[in-house]
Amino acid sequence: MKRLDLQRRMAAQILKVGENKVWMDPEKLPEIKEGITKADIRVYIQKKWIKKKKIVGQSRGRTRETQKKKKKGRRTGVGTRKGAKKARTPKKKAWMNKIRIQRRFLKKLKEIELLNTKNYRELYLKAKAGFFRNKAHLKLYAKKFITKEKK
Repeated sequence: MKRLDLQRRMAAQILKVGENKVWMDPEKLPEIKEGITKADIRVYIQKKWIKKKKIVGQSRGRTRETQKKKKKGRRTGVGTRKGAKKARTPKKKAWMNKIRIQRRFLKKLKEIELLNTKNYRELYLKAKAGFFRNKAHLKLYAKKFITKEKK
């Protein structure tokens, strides 16, 4: 029995696809075997005995699901992370977040008159120098000044 390698190769060239992407009608194989020129193959393509297989892409469905979950804040555990802590949140951004929180807190204390201008300035400069680890640390330290003023 004659093989279809030649016909498959010519069809692939004509259809501009790989040999694996060429489909041949199983019922018309004996007629296709007779075609030995490119002109014959073109005729078979017109008769739809030979077709180009659909190119299967890569589904993004799973990726979209994962992205939705990440937007919600899921899938961010230790096993998922790539890159150092400072690559994920740069030093400057971390500092900006920290100092803004502390300054907002100090401003609030001054507005409700728990701190006078002198103490506010002192704490403000300490915050600027990076003395406080976080808002809780600042709150703990500020208690000394607040209790002094009340007396």
